[in-house]
Amino acid sequence: MRQPLLPPRLQPGDTVGIIHPAGPVRDEEGFAQGLHVLRDFGLQIRCEPPDGSGPDYLAADDRQRLAELHRLWADEEIKALISARGGYGCLRLISKLDWNFLRARPKWLIGFSDLTVLLNGVFAQTGLVTLHGPMISTLARAERDTVLRLKECLRGEFQPCVRPAGLEILRGGFSQGRLVGGNLTTLCHLLGTPWQPQTAGRILFIEDTAEPLYKIDRMLTHLACAGLFDKLSGLILGLFDPGHDDRLEILRLNEQVWQRALELTAAVKCPVWGGFPAGHQRDNFALPVGMEAVMDSFSGSLNFLPQSCRQP
Repeated sequence: MRQPLLPPRLQPGDTVGIIHPAGPVRDEEGFAQGLHVLRDFGLQIRCEPPDGSGPDYLAADDRQRLAELHRLWADEEIKALISARGGYGCLRLISKLDWNFLRARPKWLIGFSDLTVLLNGVFAQTGLVTLHGPMISTLARAERDTVLRLKECLRGEFQPCVRPAGLEILRGGFSQGRLVGGNLTTLCHLLGTPWQPQTAGRILFIEDTAEPLYKIDRMLTHLACAGLFDKLSGLILGLFDPGHDDRLEILRLNEQVWQRALELTAAVKCPVWGGFPAGHQRDNFALPVGMEAVMDSFSGSLNFLPQSCRQP
């Protein structure tokens, strides 16, 4: 694989385009507050809400959502694209993306959840590093450190994550590899497609929300049966939640997920961490998909290596 390409860093006054590749915005107030957070970064906003055509679980029909992404990507004034929200819809677009067009105009693509499809697909097809992190719909309620890390990454600053609150070293060790992953359910939907992420020698991170334990177990087992754990360099389990923020329930669920993940990676013996602040809760640290990273279990730090990427 060619050396990954790191998109240009953003400067104060740069413009960010808001895309709607998945579900419609339902919380208009929260959306407006998320836009305000970006403006506090010193960024300009380009946002043209879609007309809502198509099924009500999509922001617009496929043609409009695809055209919006390509149009904003083509705009030379726009330096980054961040999704309005997740939901569902990215899988309907990925086969229609113009990879040569995207590769020729490197810029940040930002989101999580259903955006897992595009983040990993764009990296795999173009070599362009993407950013798994907050979307407009989640920025307003994000914790301060989450907002700060997004701002730093957009400025080209990739500070180590050193023992973030809640992190558990489930299996120790030192490993290095490119980061891939995202939402567990969405990753399972990519199995058997041309956009299935390659995990050999890489650090895989996964998270999910509103899924009962038996479904999480089934999906983890599915990944294992498909061979995605066979040659892992490391596994980072983000936050799993039952669809609400009951801390005790979240803790119980995560402990059970951790145990199953350890069982499924026992033969690999790679480092496994649990409770990393990435997911659908208020903590969702930005993670650069495709960038080389180092898991240091002794210090509990995840270190990023932007020097492993080409600069545009």
